[in-house]
Amino acid sequence: MSTDAIVLLKEDHKEMRRLFKAFQDAEEGPASQRQKLVGQIVEALTVHTYLENEVMYPEVRRLLPDLEDDILESYEEHHVVDVLCAELAAMKADHEHFNAKTTVLIENVEHHVEEEEQEWFPKVREGLGRKQLQEIGERMIALRPDAPRSPSEPKAIKKAVDAVTA
Repeated sequence: MSTDAIVLLKEDHKEMRRLFKAFQDAEEGPASQRQKLVGQIVEALTVHTYLENEVMYPEVRRLLPDLEDDILESYEEHHVVDVLCAELAAMKADHEHFNAKTTVLIENVEHHVEEEEQEWFPKVREGLGRKQLQEIGERMIALRPDAPRSPSEPKAIKKAVDAVTA
């Protein structure tokens, strides 16, 4: 298993895409199935954004100051995701806004992932050495078991607040 931070984040992105497709395939299906899938999406996103906000973004910001604007934009995109995840976590799948809100969440995340993978990750890989990316990845791996799984957990709330006040 790679410890490269970018490889780890791309693996998370792949899992999110799988969950998004599963939701889209189940959009007209039973509410219980959609509720379960959105629960999985919210958990995956909560963990992922926590690891990026707590480890990846601060390290890249420190080591590659030229990427400051990219990181600030990413924090803001995460904030939008955090708000939508919190709302969806508190919403039942039979609510009239559930599918629409989930679709907006998916569209926002897909935009963010595309920017990261096509624009930001190449800049980070070019600016940091393999060893630095592995060290960042090791810190993310170590932090993952203790990462919040729900937007209502104190660590997730603190992460959301810190991201917009950083």
